[in-house]
Amino acid sequence: MDASKHIDQKIASLSDWRGEFLRSLRQLIREVDATIVEEWKWMGTPVWNHDGIVCLANAHKHHVKVTFPKGAKLSDPQRVFNAELEGKAWRAIDWSEGDTINVEGLKGLVRAAIALNGTKPAARKPDAVSSVSAKKRGTPRVAATKKAAARAKPAAKKTAAATAKTKTKRTAKK
Repeated sequence: MDASKHIDQKIASLSDWRGEFLRSLRQLIREVDATIVEEWKWMGTPVWNHDGIVCLANAHKHHVKVTFPKGAKLSDPQRVFNAELEGKAWRAIDWSEGDTINVEGLKGLVRAAIALNGTKPAARKPDAVSSVSAKKRGTPRVAATKKAAARAKPAAKKTAAATAKTKTKRTAKK
């Protein structure tokens, strides 16, 4: 099943205000850019992607949240962000039942996120239509390699020290 159908099912499964609210958010996001790609990630999260993740949405028990992974880099002149304001990257908007959507503010954030993604697009599989963004497999990450090497060095020193200690004990016994 493609991502859009998963999102349709998710919206249909929310029979209260959250389903209609999520439907409205989805429509507004699609109005900003008709070429935006809908994805279904992390076992049940609608994600909108254009050269990288633009935003994602979650319907929680008492609120609906839209999160912008690069939100800290976005200008928010209408002060739409109201959650996760202290983080170094993510920003979010939480709505509770009865809250209204600042349509122009949300659309402005979506436009800004698309523009930001356009400056350095995320790596994607060449044949990806509605899949997870991915880095090339098989290429070791530099940070992971350095961490592994750092862990290995102290272990080797410890082993050498333990060996020397054992030799000293054996010599002392003779």
